[in-house]
Amino acid sequence: MSPSSTTDELPTAERPYTHEMVVVHRVFRRESAYLPRLVRAVRDGDTARAAKVADHLREYVSGLHSHHSLEDELIWPHLHTRATDGGLVARMEEQHQRIDVSLTVVAEWTAAWERAADRIAGEELALALEQHRTVLLEHLDDEERLVLPLVAAHLTVAEWDLVGRRGLERIPRNRLLIALGAILEDAAPEERAYFLGRTPLVGRLLWKAVGRRQYAAACRVMRGPLDGEQGR
Repeated sequence: MSPSSTTDELPTAERPYTHEMVVVHRVFRRESAYLPRLVRAVRDGDTARAAKVADHLREYVSGLHSHHSLEDELIWPHLHTRATDGGLVARMEEQHQRIDVSLTVVAEWTAAWERAADRIAGEELALALEQHRTVLLEHLDDEERLVLPLVAAHLTVAEWDLVGRRGLERIPRNRLLIALGAILEDAAPEERAYFLGRTPLVGRLLWKAVGRRQYAAACRVMRGPLDGEQGR
C-alpha cells in the first residue's frame, strides 16, 4: 500500500479523490520493478524477445511521460498560485527533470541493446532502469505523502477530474483494456469497484467479456520468462 494514508478516504463531491493517483502510481512502481528483470531474462542474441521487451519498455516510458506532462500542465500551475508551499512544488518539478534525465539514459541503452540483444548492453540497460526506479520512487513517495494533500485542499473536483479525462484521452483505443488491467491488477476490492464504476458501461462489458483474459495473456507473454529466475 502507498505511504500516503491521508488520501485513502472515500470519494466525496466536495474535494478531489486524490487516492486515484496512488492507485495509478502502483502501476509505475510495479512495472519499473519488472523492467530490469525482463531485460536480464532475455537470452544473449535473442533479438526477437529483446524487441518485445523494448516495445513494452517504450510503452512504460510513454505512459510515465504522459502522466508527468499532465501534472506539469494541469496541477503544478494551480498549486503555484494557490498553495503557500511553493518550494514543495518546485521540488516536484525538479524531480520530474531528474526522472527525464534517467529515462534519456534508459533510451540510449535500449537502442544499443535492442539491435543485437547483447548481454553487456542488456546489463547496462538493467542498471539504468534500476537507477531510474530509485529516482522515480523518491518522487512518487514525496508526491503521495506531501503533495496530494495540497491537491485535495487547493484543486476543485472539476480540475482534478480533468487530469483523469485528459490522461484517458491519450491512451490509444486499442490499449484501453490493457491500461485498465494494469490499474486493476494490484487494486483492493473497493478500488476496483471505484475505477470500474467510472468506466462507461460498454467498457465494463468489454472488460468482463474479453479484457480480463486479454490482460492476463499479455502478462503471461511478457512475464513468463521470469518464472525460471530462481533456477538460474
